[in-house]
Amino acid sequence: MSGRRARGPLQRVQRRSRELREQVTGRRGPARPRGAGPAAEAACAVLQVEALRAESAAPAAGQREALRQRCVQLKKLVDENTHALRGLKKADEPAPVGNYNQRKDEEEKLLLKLSQQLQKLVFNLDQDSVTTNYAAVKEHQKDPQTEDESGEEDESEDEESSEEEDSEEANDDGEDKLLDDPNIKECIAVGNFTAQQEEDLTFTKGEVLLIHDKKADGWWVAENSKGQRGLVPRTYLAARNDDGESQEQSEEHMEVVDETADGTEIKKRTDSHWSAVRRAITENDTVEVLANIGAVPAGFRLSTLFQLLEAGNRFRASYFLQPELSPSQLAFKDLVWNSEKNTISPRPTRVSLIVTLCSCKMIPLPGPSIQVLSRHVRLCLFDGNRVLSNIHTVRATWQSKNPQLWTFSPRVTGILPSLLDGDCFVRSNSLSSDMGILFELGITYIRNSTGERGELSCGWTFLKLFTSNGMPVPSKMYELLLNGGTPYERGVEVDPSISRRAGSGVFHQFLTLKKQPVLVLKLRPLSTQSKEILNLLPETLIGSMCYIHLLIFYRQILGDALLKDRISTQSTDLICNPILATFPQLMDQPDLMDALRSAWADRERTLKRYEKRDQEFLKSLFVLVYHDSVFPLLQSTLLPNYKWAEEESEASRWKVIADFLKKSQENDGALQYVLSSENTHKAFDISELAYDFLGEVGTDNPEV
Repeated sequence: MSGRRARGPLQRVQRRSRELREQVTGRRGPARPRGAGPAAEAACAVLQVEALRAESAAPAAGQREALRQRCVQLKKLVDENTHALRGLKKADEPAPVGNYNQRKDEEEKLLLKLSQQLQKLVFNLDQDSVTTNYAAVKEHQKDPQTEDESGEEDESEDEESSEEEDSEEANDDGEDKLLDDPNIKECIAVGNFTAQQEEDLTFTKGEVLLIHDKKADGWWVAENSKGQRGLVPRTYLAARNDDGESQEQSEEHMEVVDETADGTEIKKRTDSHWSAVRRAITENDTVEVLANIGAVPAGFRLSTLFQLLEAGNRFRASYFLQPELSPSQLAFKDLVWNSEKNTISPRPTRVSLIVTLCSCKMIPLPGPSIQVLSRHVRLCLFDGNRVLSNIHTVRATWQSKNPQLWTFSPRVTGILPSLLDGDCFVRSNSLSSDMGILFELGITYIRNSTGERGELSCGWTFLKLFTSNGMPVPSKMYELLLNGGTPYERGVEVDPSISRRAGSGVFHQFLTLKKQPVLVLKLRPLSTQSKEILNLLPETLIGSMCYIHLLIFYRQILGDALLKDRISTQSTDLICNPILATFPQLMDQPDLMDALRSAWADRERTLKRYEKRDQEFLKSLFVLVYHDSVFPLLQSTLLPNYKWAEEESEASRWKVIADFLKKSQENDGALQYVLSSENTHKAFDISELAYDFLGEVGTDNPEV
């Protein structure tokens, strides 16, 4: 009888990995079913680490230290096994191994996950140890005579100290609940924080901040005493008591240094919120939970661009539509009057082009546990570090026969909704050599089990607009491979099961490449007429080509009000103009923009040829159409608030819009419909009719 076949290098590493996972809890963990995928492996690893985490709750300091040493040793062994795995090659195997690279990648992913969990657990145990030792030293300094007390008193003190620890944890929970209370607006900083991004707010320890928005991701919108606004981390704040001081201020802050296995310092911070640190360590991320249950691929992440949109108006089209002040603050940088032609002057920019989204291919499908409400692409100008423009969204369409294929600009009867228009204009005057267009594919979903809504990124790609010698990239079709993770991560694949690195043969690589998720788009060359039209827009803006003529009307009316009709160019008085005051709102409500497009198209069809050539006549007619269409809708109480990717809300809004447009057309204007007793409108506010260009420009710009 032949001897047993020797294990190959990959099998030996996999066996060693299983042994390490068994050693995590000191016993054999849950067995993975034969043939189970990486999700089952990940679930087993999580269960084992959770068991370790439960052991870490033991109150005895000796047990905690022993458990910490055990975790450090296990992490070292896991890292050594990971290093050995990375050095393996398919040629070293004594016999052919199917899906070699896929098995290797899955094993490496499990080992990295286990190493990270152990590192977090070591960090957690370190904090418990520091907190306990600090309390013990403080108690010893408080009463040095306790050394002469009896053993019974020592036992009672131990019981009291454990009760104090429990009460401290309860107090921490109470403080967290008080801090999260929406009625608590004033907080005090418990440490120094330096802004890491443009939208962050720098503050110092002891500074009082006014909280405007407590976001669920832990980054809150705050305002300091100087009126500056920005994002601040929740863990650096404490609720302010009536006497203006926080409990954390009276505590001594300890320096926390998180280190990797090789001793490299990762992060240093002063923060006494141990409960917040523990919660951040132990809570599973939403995407990680979805990935572990097989609902989404491992490369999916929370949408980066959606979070920026939710942070405020800084990255919305309504912000970039406003005129930009010059450095002297006495004139406008991108709005100049041409007295000869009696209109605004065109402003050429470094980037002025049209992008056509064609399709998205081989996009991974989410699991049955979540329901997809919207598939879309968000795009913006990006230089590798910062977003340089507004974030524009284009919704994709798909067929049930081929859900992995997304398409844009479908053929529909009537006017194509602007949200579905794949033709986008892009303008920018940035001098960055690394500037390009960032595309993020996303889905809006709802979990069937919990009803939780969210926004996920299905991958991203970047098209650089200039070559290394500074020349614009050619206008042609591009097929861009999608990357997983966020735009700030590198080397992450959307779906590791179809890795680009899998396989060594040319034919196998070709087949694998055909399965990769890609975005197909086209850069279109501009005609002379298109250039003239785009040059009338703001210097920085991304939008849909279908409403570009409406934006030009707005810009011309804006030029008349700010440059032509003002008595003095240095006057900062409010301007009574409903269009200037309300038109930017349409940029964030695409169904109202479609209503204005529809009303203008109906009116334009009745014009004679000579009327279409008269720009002043067209401008005055646009004002009438605006007042007879979208302006009354903005003030109507019958129109529900705009909510992204809610089918019922979108349907009810369009029903109200269509009914209003129909009656307005039948009655040759909106006056009769507005005065009808059947309709109700919001309370009149004069500020809604006043345009304050300084306020609009300086709302979210800290430099103004």
